[in-house]
Amino acid sequence: MSTVEARHVWKIYGKDVIAVKDANFRCENEEFVAFLGPSGCGKSSTLRMLAGLEDITKGEMLFDGKVVNKLSPRERNIALAFESYALYPPLTVYDNIGFPLLAKGMAKKEIDRKVRGIAEDLELTEVLRRKPGKLSGGQQQRVSLARALVRDPSVLLLDEPLSHMDQRVRTVIRARIRRIHDELHTTTIYVTHDQEEAVALADKIIVMSMGLVQQVGTADDLYNTPANQFVAGFIGEPAMNFINGKVSGQNRVALNNGESPVSWAVEENIPEASVDASVLVGIRPENIKTSKDSVDSGIKAKVEVVEYLGEERILTLRLHGTTLKAVVPIDFLAKEFQDVWLTADPADIHVFDEKSGDALIKTGR
Repeated sequence: MSTVEARHVWKIYGKDVIAVKDANFRCENEEFVAFLGPSGCGKSSTLRMLAGLEDITKGEMLFDGKVVNKLSPRERNIALAFESYALYPPLTVYDNIGFPLLAKGMAKKEIDRKVRGIAEDLELTEVLRRKPGKLSGGQQQRVSLARALVRDPSVLLLDEPLSHMDQRVRTVIRARIRRIHDELHTTTIYVTHDQEEAVALADKIIVMSMGLVQQVGTADDLYNTPANQFVAGFIGEPAMNFINGKVSGQNRVALNNGESPVSWAVEENIPEASVDASVLVGIRPENIKTSKDSVDSGIKAKVEVVEYLGEERILTLRLHGTTLKAVVPIDFLAKEFQDVWLTADPADIHVFDEKSGDALIKTGR
């Protein structure tokens, strides 16, 4: 078993630089968990505390229910692969990958089997006899990843392990990382700023921003029922649109449409205490309904840019100083500077408190 849990964990550098603030989360045995967030959000500091490379300022980190705050990385039985490769320059790729197995006293025949197996998985077979200095950045990163994966750790920690690889290799390698995780039956914690990687790989995603855990859930949870405006805007491509409005009733919001506001219905009741409050109304670009003709309850916007994307078009729209995106079918032939009218189904509308950013309703199909 290898469960990982953080209880009220803080990381403070110096006197007042807070990198991680009161983090609470749990990674179940054999679960693949991704920490997702922008640069500087605290996800790598959290990983380093899990690894034992950073002291925990306050709180407890537990492996299988045992507090590990004072244990060294070796005592935690973890494997690490970081964005910086940390390879041994005098050793060949083969010896770099096999080093942790040699240090454990594994037989040479078994080391050879495991090294060659992981090298094949990560497309490194042809460079096994080279030294790191003769490799590209992406190849060096794969060697670092192979060295972590070749062990049988209780917990596998991966910090941006694909960042220096080109797109084709990244797509192939991430699929193999997931397969190796499933074969090893290990608990994997993966740090990334790339939502596509997190969604493709993880059973559960922990979204962080400004040192705080914003939400923990599956990709569907984060996409359909974001806890706040940050999560809503960070998950999804193109990003969710936000329009200023007011709560006009427990199941209605009023949006600015020039001289008179337009009222839209929402599926879930908004708390009575929020009636008349200023809010941000969120609609995902793919859920916006777009018409070239004026429609009831439609808000008028102007087309600024038309982008062609396979079987769809993406419209960049201007609405009273706000830029919006709408995904429309390829046969919706809008032109730049043309007026269009926008509506949305009640089930697709999100409402966030303007000040706190917290979701006021749980939207999601």
